[in-house]
Amino acid sequence: MTLEEVVACDNAAQKMQTVSTAVEELLVAAQRQDRLTVGVYESAKLMNVDPDSVVLCLLAIDEEEEDDIALQIHFTLIQSFCCDNDINILRVSGMRRLEQLLGEPPQTQGNPESEDRDLHCLLVTNPHTETWKCKDLTEVASYCEESRGNNQWVPYISLEER
Repeated sequence: MTLEEVVACDNAAQKMQTVSTAVEELLVAAQRQDRLTVGVYESAKLMNVDPDSVVLCLLAIDEEEEDDIALQIHFTLIQSFCCDNDINILRVSGMRRLEQLLGEPPQTQGNPESEDRDLHCLLVTNPHTETWKCKDLTEVASYCEESRGNNQWVPYISLEER
C-alpha cells in the first residue's frame, strides 16, 4: 500500500466517523424537536402526504436482517421514492445504537407487553414554515451529495454501540 492509499483510507475512516457522529446528533435533535418519523409504514404515509417536508431518509438494517425479503422490498420502494423526490438517503447499520439514541417511545415506557419500535426507516423533516439550520444536517447532506458524485447513490455508515 502506498502512502497516498494509507492517507486516503485514513481520511475516509475519519470522514465516516464524522458523519456517524453527525447522524447521531441529528437524530437526537430531530426527535427532541418532533421532526423525526419512525417506522417503515409511518414514513411511507408521510412521504405520500408531504414529501417536500422530508430532508433525510435513513434506512437501518443489521447484517442478520439482510435476508428479510419484505424489508428489502420496502427499502427498494422507499429508495426509489427518495431518488424521485430529491430526498437524501443513507443506509445505516447499528440497530442497537439507534435504540440507545432514540430510547423508548413515551407510550411504551414501562409497558413490558409493548412491541419493539420499527427503527428500520427514519425520516427527518423540515416544516415548510421555517428553515431548520443544523450543522449536522448539513454535514450528512454534504456526505450524501459527495457519495452521489462518486456513483454511490445510497451511501452507507455504521453506528457503533457505546
